[in-house]
Amino acid sequence: MKDRLEQIKKEAIEAIMASDVPEKLNDMRVRFLGKKGELTAVLKGMKDVAVEDRPKVGQMVNETRAAIEQALEETKGKMEQAIREEKLKKEVIDVTLPAKMNNVGHRHPNTIALEEVERIFVGMGYEVVEGPEVEYDEYNFEKLNIPADHPAKDEQDTFYINKEILLRTQTSPVQARVMEQGKLPIRMIAPGRVFRSDEVDATHSPSFHQIEGLVIDKDISFADLKGTLEVFAKELFGPDTKTKFRPHHFPFTEPSAEVDVSCFKCGGKGCRFCKGSGWIEILGCGMVHPHVLEMCGIDPEEYNGFAFGVGLERIALLKYEIDDMRLLYENDIRFLKQF
Repeated sequence: MKDRLEQIKKEAIEAIMASDVPEKLNDMRVRFLGKKGELTAVLKGMKDVAVEDRPKVGQMVNETRAAIEQALEETKGKMEQAIREEKLKKEVIDVTLPAKMNNVGHRHPNTIALEEVERIFVGMGYEVVEGPEVEYDEYNFEKLNIPADHPAKDEQDTFYINKEILLRTQTSPVQARVMEQGKLPIRMIAPGRVFRSDEVDATHSPSFHQIEGLVIDKDISFADLKGTLEVFAKELFGPDTKTKFRPHHFPFTEPSAEVDVSCFKCGGKGCRFCKGSGWIEILGCGMVHPHVLEMCGIDPEEYNGFAFGVGLERIALLKYEIDDMRLLYENDIRFLKQF
């Protein structure tokens, strides 16, 4: 794996340095860092890496990405300067004309937040797993300990295509599919788009994104869950961040909890951002229910684990202090160019 990463970094930097036009530079970005790029392919192969080696490999992947991004930015800067100097030589500038801005696109706030979350968990040895957005009722509900008469299965909450097929309401079905494969232990996160029959307002949308995590191994305890989420919160919101666990109920987990983080604006003293409480709710979590393990073919007497789920938009809203989720989807350039 190390040799492969070194090879990718070497090939990427050589290809970037050889690029002579912005289009080729963008092609290199897609080739090496895109959704189907070579570095992403290595990330998807994390499941084949020994569990004890995953944190080290995750760190090497992050270092390789950073080196490629730095080469891209440096080459882009030099290229833009060279193009500008060439234009100055060839063109006669009419200083009375208004200046023209070159509108260059960039990553969406959701994408920035997702990449940061993925880097944190990949650095802890997790793999990133994706699954279908059109899902079977069995995986979306039944295998997650949500019975036929549960309110979540009502058509007012869920988009059903027919009796057995629906648009997934969470990314937990990906966890069920991975557990069914029986390749243990499991350390994974499952980011993706989900759908619920909600009215559009400042905090709701019929289509949004979730990131759900799952760990299955021997002798996993709630302390492991707590430690993992504390590391995640400190990496995401700052080293002084504190976490608080409140008892809750989720069908998929038992015991279950909701997690709050200390307000990173006021340090927990209380402000408008945290509504005076000093705490902000960020996610739900718990120990995987033994019945869920049984339905997925895992012996709960030998294995146990924990799961958690966080809304990607919620992280973006908190991290960038956005007070209306609709702004993320309206494609208003005046808003998006701030990122």
